[in-house]
Amino acid sequence: MFLRVGAADGTLLTVKKILICQLLVIVTVFLGFAVVLGEDYARSSLLGGMAALIPNAYFGIKISRLRNACPRQILNAFYVGEAGKLALTLAFFIVIFQMSNIKVLPLLGSYAAALSVFWFALLIR
Repeated sequence: MFLRVGAADGTLLTVKKILICQLLVIVTVFLGFAVVLGEDYARSSLLGGMAALIPNAYFGIKISRLRNACPRQILNAFYVGEAGKLALTLAFFIVIFQMSNIKVLPLLGSYAAALSVFWFALLIR
């Protein structure tokens, strides 16, 4: 990942920027579906975005706590954070697919759009 681990305020600032950008992308996709296709599509896109945003926030919080950590602690935190992020994502999708009137294309589109923020952040950096 591209987080500056160990920098006191740098890591937290980077995490916040990425999460804010993800939120902006999710809101934009949500509003687009709401205006063009209606409530069910908009709700599905919002749920897909949240399935990306919340696990990423968990991972970001886990990593941002690594001030003055030794390399082994950093590596362990990455493994635990990534495992927790994957488990949260899986749990979100299990719950989402139990709901009625879920539209798969907006759900996965918003999920992918939120995750694409990482790709653009790497390009900009």
